[in-house]
Amino acid sequence: MDTRPLQAAIRFGLGPRPDQPLPADPLAWLDAQIEAEDTPPPPPQDFEIPPGTVEGYRIWREKIDAQRAMRDTRDTVWFLVRDEAAAMFGWCIDTPAPYRERLVDFWTNHFTVSRRGGDAVSCVLGAYIREAIRPHVTGRFADMLVAVIKHPAMLGYLDQASSVGPGSPYGRKRGRGLNENLARELLELHTLSPAAGYTQEDVVQCARLLTGWGTELRNEPVGTVFRASSHEPGPKTVLGRRFEEGPEATEALLRFLADHPATQRHLAAKLVRHFVADDPPPQAVSRIAGLLRDTGGDLRAVAAALPRLPAAWDPPFSKLRSPADLITAVFRAGGAAGASTGQAALSACALLNQPFWSAPQPNGWPDQAADWLGPEAAMQRLDWLYDAAGRFGRLDPMQVLETSLGPLAPRDTLQAVRGAGSTREALALLFASPEFQRR
Repeated sequence: MDTRPLQAAIRFGLGPRPDQPLPADPLAWLDAQIEAEDTPPPPPQDFEIPPGTVEGYRIWREKIDAQRAMRDTRDTVWFLVRDEAAAMFGWCIDTPAPYRERLVDFWTNHFTVSRRGGDAVSCVLGAYIREAIRPHVTGRFADMLVAVIKHPAMLGYLDQASSVGPGSPYGRKRGRGLNENLARELLELHTLSPAAGYTQEDVVQCARLLTGWGTELRNEPVGTVFRASSHEPGPKTVLGRRFEEGPEATEALLRFLADHPATQRHLAAKLVRHFVADDPPPQAVSRIAGLLRDTGGDLRAVAAALPRLPAAWDPPFSKLRSPADLITAVFRAGGAAGASTGQAALSACALLNQPFWSAPQPNGWPDQAADWLGPEAAMQRLDWLYDAAGRFGRLDPMQVLETSLGPLAPRDTLQAVRGAGSTREALALLFASPEFQRR
């Protein structure tokens, strides 16, 4: 029996749903998702259209102004973030294009922006994904990199506004200097990785080049701004490449880094680790890195190539599901409606130590089993899975097993589910099985 249709829904999707038949041709199904026009999540509660950066900052200003005037103590930014996240999580539970959503999630994690950056970052997190990530998921990596680095969410999260050229008019007047956060993460996480052998001087020169970029939260035009008075004058040299002063140099630097061989290897290793195995097969990494090189960073070509890697299908269940991934798969297996379960899914993420949009560091959430499977974490999973099983008490456990694992379910799991003393116990055993917890 060909198990690849089911594997496609598990490995490259977000888990099967009973109301979404498995594809007859899994590769064609995956290709169709990356060829089709993007379908974004529905707007959050109380919004007719999804709020953009300008609307997010308006909500932030209203909160700050009301609290300063002691007129209101409601955390309107928190309500916005909660409802945005619930709508996005709910869409992952519902979506008929789960491969595209997995790609969105991968790149959102690669370019992590976290609620830990404060309210002025949190209020534009949803806008960041819609404006900087989603439009480029099947476009060019360089275009995504430019959009991400110049987005107010990233500039705010990595404190770029506090980076001032020491030799700039503002720097000389105020005695201000560089903040290297954005420059360092750009080189270390977003593009080259330390394996490229860049130096501290490269980081400093990159930070000097990026000075001037910041955010405007109150005055028009709201959003990203370039303040020439804070920009370090003169040329800069990064990895031996000379860049002139001014805002245009930023895009030149970003496109140079996007096309660097070290960036291609770094991205290839992360992509293969996410979609194939914790220990990425070298041949698969070389294949994806070469494709990035030969296509000029065409992410649509990369997304089409990943399922065609020989290692992508064998063995099945080679990747442990992260908490968010597991929660999504449970709700999808039970046929839950995302619109009504998004909030519950968010709460579950917090219980399982992966609070939504709250990665503790700029390197995002880990993508290897060892980082998610400590003894306490395993017990927390089991406790939540038993609670989740109670949500689906009217379902036939064997039907849920057929939907979620089908012919990939081993005999031990089949027997355990059949022999359970109750529907809840049967579903809990299914959800807690080694196979369900992996993809």
